[in-house]
Amino acid sequence: MRAKRTLLLSILSGILLLIGCGANTTPEIIMPEQPMVSAVTSGSSSVTQPQATSPDINAGEENTQITSTSGNNYTVYLITMDLADSYWKSIDDGCLDAAKELGNITYKWTGPDSHDDTLQSACIDDAVANGADAILVAANSKDGINASLQKASEAGCKIVYVDSAASYDCVTALSTDNTVAGKTAGETMIKALQEKGISSGTIGVMGVTVDTASCVARETGFRQAFEGTDFTLADTVFMQDNADNVTNAVKEGLSQNYIGFFGTNEGTTVTIGNAIKEAAAESTVVGFDTSDAVLSLVADGTIYATMQQNPKVMGHDGMTIAVQALEGTYTDTNTTTDTGVTVITKDAM
Repeated sequence: MRAKRTLLLSILSGILLLIGCGANTTPEIIMPEQPMVSAVTSGSSSVTQPQATSPDINAGEENTQITSTSGNNYTVYLITMDLADSYWKSIDDGCLDAAKELGNITYKWTGPDSHDDTLQSACIDDAVANGADAILVAANSKDGINASLQKASEAGCKIVYVDSAASYDCVTALSTDNTVAGKTAGETMIKALQEKGISSGTIGVMGVTVDTASCVARETGFRQAFEGTDFTLADTVFMQDNADNVTNAVKEGLSQNYIGFFGTNEGTTVTIGNAIKEAAAESTVVGFDTSDAVLSLVADGTIYATMQQNPKVMGHDGMTIAVQALEGTYTDTNTTTDTGVTVITKDAM
C-alpha cells in the first residue's frame, strides 16, 4: 500500500488553507508517481470525550483515554525522538484524531528529552511494561533501538514507524521519502541561486546527529542535487542537541562568504534563520518543516524555502493501521508509504 485518499484530502485542505491566508501562488507539491490507494478502512464507534491522565514517564508523556461503548480497548503509544519540536506535536494531533474516530483507544505520547538511543529504548521498554498493544515510533537511529523493538514484538506489540524507521520489522512505515525530499530541497536552492545569478560558491549543511536516519537521508538527497555543478557543499555540522553548534557554524560560514545554508529539520532550520537574522546578513536558506518559527522566517524573507512534510497524516494513518493490525484486518508487513512534501516559499504563503 503506497498512499492514501486521506493524504490527498489533507494535501488539498492544506492548499486551501494557504489560499485562504492570501497565497499568491500555489505551493509545489512533490508526491510519488505511483497511483495512490488507501491503506485505511473506515469505521464508526461511539466515543466519549478524551480524559487526560497524569504523566508517569520522567522524560515526558501525554496520556489520553478514549473509550467506546463496545469492542476491545487498545493501548497505543507514540514514541518520538524528543518532545521539543512542534513537528512531533503534529504527529500527535493526527494520532489523537484517529483515536477519536476509532473510539477504543488508550493513547499515550512519550519520548526522551534528547536524541539518544538508550533513552528512547527505555521509553519503548516502559511502554511494553505498561501494557502497550501497539507502538508508533519515530526511530532515533536505524539500529540503536532494535533490541527494545524486538522485545516489544515478542510481547505481542504491533510496531508502526512514523517519520523515521528503524531496521527492525514492522507492520508499516509512513514517512517522507527523505532522500527524494532532500533532493527537492537541493534543486530548490539551485534554482534560487541561479535566479540571483550565482553559479558557484560554498553552501553550509546542518544535520541533527550522525545517526538520525531521516535527516541523514535528506542530506544525501540534497548533496545528490548538486552533483555535476560548480557549487561546493561544506562538511555537515551536527547540532547534537546544542543549537550553539549550528549558530557558530553559520557565523563561521558567513565569515567565509558561504552563499547558502541547508537545515535538515525544524531545529536546524530555525537556528540557521535566527543566526542569519541576528547577523543582519543575506543568504539563501532552505530547510525543513513548518513550525510557526520556521514560517515566520520564511514570511520575512530570511529563509527562502522550507519543505513541508505531512506529519498529521503519518500520525492519523499510523494509528488507524496499528489498530487494524491488532484486529486482524490489516495483514501486510513491512509496507511503506511516502507521504510527500510541499515546497513552501514566501510567495506561496
